Amino acid sequence: MTTLTLNHYSIRTTDLEACERFYCGLLGLEVGPRPPFPFPGLWLYRGDTSVWANAAVHIIGIDRNDPEGLKAYLGNRDEAALQGTGAIDHVAFFATGLVEMLARLAAHGVTPRERTVPLLALHQVFVDDPNGIVVELNFPAEEQAARPAP
Repeated sequence: MTTLTLNHYSIRTTDLEACERFYCGLLGLEVGPRPPFPFPGLWLYRGDTSVWANAAVHIIGIDRNDPEGLKAYLGNRDEAALQGTGAIDHVAFFATGLVEMLARLAAHGVTPRERTVPLLALHQVFVDDPNGIVVELNFPAEEQAARPAP
């Protein structure tokens, strides 16, 4: 049985500093560790910054001088569309039941995008909802390692 718990939401921006001032200075979140992704960004924590699961908001920086890392990792988005809820990049859930979820997606004709982030011990499964919103499912990496060979 698959379980889901809200993990974080991500915002794309061309102004990391303004986002940091808002979320940290106004709302009280704190900048903490972030994996070495191929694009700029901030992970903003509620609580202990040594626990990556406390990173409630991920700010994804758009580097106009070097956008290729972001495009390759998360896909391209038109900057003009990044206002209001258009700036939301994706919503993420902690999840369990990787094999069951992949079978359910296959049964519904949904092809996920998968990647493992060893630093976080996560196996990520990305799917698009009917409105084009990216939903990220974060499974424990050991579920991926235990998957039967195809």
